[in-house]
Amino acid sequence: MDRKQHWEQVYAEKNAKEVSWYQAHPEISLELIKTSQQKKGIIDVGGGASVLIDKLLESAYQNLAVLDISAAALRIAQQRLGQNATQIQWIESDVTQFKATEQFNLWHDRAVFHFLTEKSDRAAYLQVLRNSLKPGGCVIMAAFAIAGPEKCSGLDIVQYDAEKLLKELNGQHAGKFTLQEQVSENHKTPTGKIQAFTYYRMQRTA
Repeated sequence: MDRKQHWEQVYAEKNAKEVSWYQAHPEISLELIKTSQQKKGIIDVGGGASVLIDKLLESAYQNLAVLDISAAALRIAQQRLGQNATQIQWIESDVTQFKATEQFNLWHDRAVFHFLTEKSDRAAYLQVLRNSLKPGGCVIMAAFAIAGPEKCSGLDIVQYDAEKLLKELNGQHAGKFTLQEQVSENHKTPTGKIQAFTYYRMQRTA
């Protein structure tokens, strides 16, 4: 099964509020986005059915985009937003194959990059990031911490700390990134399990 088939099957079999990564209130992401001081030109990579986009709309952020490999996940968010969905750019794509038609001020990724276990996929992702993010722009990325799970949704993942993540970002010709802030989270899944995440707010400096 390829990546797209996997994620389409996940959303066909589970309610969006039942998946392990579901958050009713994406507080850390919202706080880091606020701190970044980027009010427009934001892309939520792997945003799918997440309510983050709802919260950004409510707070008057502009020029918003959601990218996800799963059409089913995007439909859930679109249906939830109703008429407000027309204010969002919806992109159905594998992030490693995404070709941006514009550059964004902020790239938000909660738990996509850590699924890329192959070096070639990480390199492709980082090339897309370089092409999609303006110099001086902000990256907010969340991944399983070193003490976190080793699998998610039946798939292997890569755990990260700040040193390991920055080595990836600055070693694959994706530009130059500096760490501005990191926040740890013990995410509680809908089934009550605790997962160790770390969020990183970085700035592209070259």
